[in-house]
Amino acid sequence: MHKLILSVSLSTLAFMSSVNLQAEVKVSKIFSPHMVLQREMPVPIWGTAAPGETVSVSFRDQSKTIEADKDGKWRILLAPLKAGGPDVLKIGAQSIDDVLVGEVWVGSGQSNMDMVVKSYTEGDPELAKRAAATYPKLRLLRKGANDHWEESTPEHNSEFSALLFSFGQSLQAELNVPVGVMVGAVGGTPSGFWLSEEMFKQDAACQELVKKMAPSYDYEGLKTKYEAEKTAWDAQMVEWKKLEAAAKTEGKQPPRAPAGPKPVGRAGEVNSGKMGQLFESFIRPYVGYAIRGVLWDQGESRTNVACVDQYSLMGALIKGWRKDWGQDFAFLYVQKPSGGGTSWDQSNPLTSKSEKFVPQPPVLPREPEPEYSQELHLRIMNYTNTFMVTSTDLGAGTHPVLKSSYGQRSSHVALGAVYGAKHEIYGPLFASSTVEGAKMRVQFSHTGKGLAARHSDKLQGFMIAGSDRQFKWAEAVIDGQSIVISSPDVPKPEAARYAWSQTFPWANLFNQDGLPAQPFRTDSW
Repeated sequence: MHKLILSVSLSTLAFMSSVNLQAEVKVSKIFSPHMVLQREMPVPIWGTAAPGETVSVSFRDQSKTIEADKDGKWRILLAPLKAGGPDVLKIGAQSIDDVLVGEVWVGSGQSNMDMVVKSYTEGDPELAKRAAATYPKLRLLRKGANDHWEESTPEHNSEFSALLFSFGQSLQAELNVPVGVMVGAVGGTPSGFWLSEEMFKQDAACQELVKKMAPSYDYEGLKTKYEAEKTAWDAQMVEWKKLEAAAKTEGKQPPRAPAGPKPVGRAGEVNSGKMGQLFESFIRPYVGYAIRGVLWDQGESRTNVACVDQYSLMGALIKGWRKDWGQDFAFLYVQKPSGGGTSWDQSNPLTSKSEKFVPQPPVLPREPEPEYSQELHLRIMNYTNTFMVTSTDLGAGTHPVLKSSYGQRSSHVALGAVYGAKHEIYGPLFASSTVEGAKMRVQFSHTGKGLAARHSDKLQGFMIAGSDRQFKWAEAVIDGQSIVISSPDVPKPEAARYAWSQTFPWANLFNQDGLPAQPFRTDSW
């Protein structure tokens, strides 16, 4: 009798132990119904369990098992998958339904990535129309991986990133495969919050820049200088207001406000908060999930890291993310500053908010702000597998209103740069220059179907200078895939510039694919 009771008790304990162990098998929150798994590459699935617990994962015709490690962590790799679905992902006794396989992208940055569809529909009819529909093959995951994946319905669309929804919807329509988009973005944030401190410290370029700049970074001196410049600027603005109307007719611009010393702190340190704090909160939960690429929209808040510019910090961020992810994914970024130039066709809804073309002003424009210039942000595309989303013709403003345009342009770049579509993704980009007597020849890449002047028979926006460094407006003529520029006031040219200003509605070089040439300079003066 006692032996029977003991036998039953041991069996019961064994069964209960098995149930408890199985109950401890958990999968990361990022794996939930309605999700999209990345096609055509190994797909990691991970979670936690009791140390030593056997975890089984099955999907379609694949079944794999693994034991949780001593810390209770487990990770299984599914072999590359073909697009399609829905299917069921089974993890132990759990079943995750409605799983699609297709293309997966992460969107990150500050407010222009974070702000949701319903904030823009009133001023963006195309966005309103698209967001009012349901897309069974488009799936959405809000920031932080705290919410589950959602189907793309009017209700869910309205609460999702306006830019990332526009990008994902356009991409899905073109590829005709499932697309999943995951957002992790926070308004008003610098790039220094979006990479870990380890990524920053391990980046040789950033560390060399800090070492070089630190001895000359005198915050107290810069602060005193700023206060004096601010007092002088306030006085200049009083005078400007008196003469504003007449000055504008002459093409003059108001005096630029002093930038001020920023950030506070020693070289290589953030002004406030903690380096990497947003990466840990909003990107870390996604790290390791198989993706095709990242779409980034940030720059208005700069880096918030003393002595480190946006180009350098973005290099550390891009390389750091890829290293942590274990993937050399494509990195797309929206060009900053937004807008500033005219478009090929302002009647096109995509570019209807661009600057209206105007005659070239008689006075040379003010130079762009060094810390926030087109030139600085153009350089980011020089990093491996990194591509810029041209925005000079999409409308200006801190928050450009046509998020549908920005999303469609981003999709256009992804299709050409990542998916092999045979279309041009950029307007003309400066390649090289040579002096030919009293003239300069400027060569371009991305000439597409050919160079073109738009809105005028004459090219506008080119400047030329000699050894005296005094730039003059130049005559510019298209010659095949290059531009020949000259000025009677510059008999021995040494340098050329194009669209060299913060805004340049008078610059009108395009390729015949309808994409604008980007600002450049051949000098470093």
